[in-house]
Amino acid sequence: MNLLAVGASHRTAPVSLLERLAVTPDELPGLLTALLARPHVGEAVILSTCNRVEIYAAVSGFHAGLSDIATVLAGHAGAEVNELAQHMYVRHGVDAVDHAFTVASGMDSMVLGETQIIGQLRTAYENARAHEAAGRALHDLMQQALRVGKRTHNETGIDERGRSVVSAALDIGAKRAGIDVAGASALVVGAGAMGALTLATLRRNGAGPLYVANRGLARAERLAEAYEATAVPFDELHTALASVDIVVSATASTGQVLSAADFSERGDSATLVLDLAVPRDVDANVAELPGVTVLDMAGLAEALHTHDGGASASAEAAARAIIDAEVAAFTGRLRSAEVAPTVAALRGRADQVMEAELERLANKCPHMTDEQRAEVRNTVHRVVRRLLHQPSVRVRQLAAEPGGEQYAAALRELFALDVAGLSAVSEHTTAEALQVTADADFDSADLPAGGPVRHGVGLR
Repeated sequence: MNLLAVGASHRTAPVSLLERLAVTPDELPGLLTALLARPHVGEAVILSTCNRVEIYAAVSGFHAGLSDIATVLAGHAGAEVNELAQHMYVRHGVDAVDHAFTVASGMDSMVLGETQIIGQLRTAYENARAHEAAGRALHDLMQQALRVGKRTHNETGIDERGRSVVSAALDIGAKRAGIDVAGASALVVGAGAMGALTLATLRRNGAGPLYVANRGLARAERLAEAYEATAVPFDELHTALASVDIVVSATASTGQVLSAADFSERGDSATLVLDLAVPRDVDANVAELPGVTVLDMAGLAEALHTHDGGASASAEAAARAIIDAEVAAFTGRLRSAEVAPTVAALRGRADQVMEAELERLANKCPHMTDEQRAEVRNTVHRVVRRLLHQPSVRVRQLAAEPGGEQYAAALRELFALDVAGLSAVSEHTTAEALQVTADADFDSADLPAGGPVRHGVGLR
């Protein structure tokens, strides 16, 4: 299997296209099913946020897997594959690993170094697991990406200013609207993760009183209780809109949530409306209302192009160094694991030769006692294992280096090994072939844990 990352983000696509690509929670199961139904896609994780839509997949081949993913994405977005191709990026093998680690670290975010992406990636992975779409390959990738994301934030100053999409939007929007966030009343529409982050940010910046509205009132009430806010029934939204200074809409709706008519009861006082949803929640006509300043994700992206992303150059360099080191270590382990079936086949071949020779000896020397046969067997077995120990360890070490697959290929050629037919070897023999005798120079780190390796992830 090969790792593949295919997606579009605020860096490559307009918001209008991201809106069409965006995957809501209700759409997620069907899209995962559609991906896994394709002949060359074995595993899939879908990451859909306010500024990116990405699919991480384990595929049987690069071109065929890419074609399958592009077909499913085009169908979901109601677009032609050629239209999407102009705005999509594709990362394969080592580059896919690097991309996952970079994204998890907030290094590819609209606001450099923001931490919300770690939670979003974790949710994407958990959703894939819940729908049995993530197997061994993506499990390893996602777990490591989450660990790398935490490490870069813990060990560098990449998020030293604690900036997020919400805080950046509030800063920029408040300046444009001439509103002081401290002491400003605010309404949050949407009680999901973005809504919770918005309430926390508003509270931290001294805004109040705070209100939260959601189509499901019970969820709004739970969120309101956590942040000392007031829950508003959705059918009373227009009343709340008339009395607040700041409105932040961040729902997972596929259609618009706020129209100009919803603001009919407000006066001419300055009002800031932040639309942090993709697809957009707020109708374009709202921006034409007197005294209303609207900032959506497209406007925020444009503003941030000339704005300090929130991290110093030294912190960014430190984070990049961590990512590079982690990518090298991770891909090295994958390459090392890929050679395990070849080593197992070599040891299996040695066992077959040993058994044949022991049987020939038994037929030639029928006078040997059971104790003598056992001693001969143990001696031959020890000799074979010791002879194979150093080549087994060394080929794993060499395979972990870039271009290391050539060593496994050479081993297969020299000994005419049939790795594809490895299943013909008993589970006991295969498991034993992946172990090394407890010599003084044996390092267990040279071997993959847990017995036979079912499949690896191609990094070619």
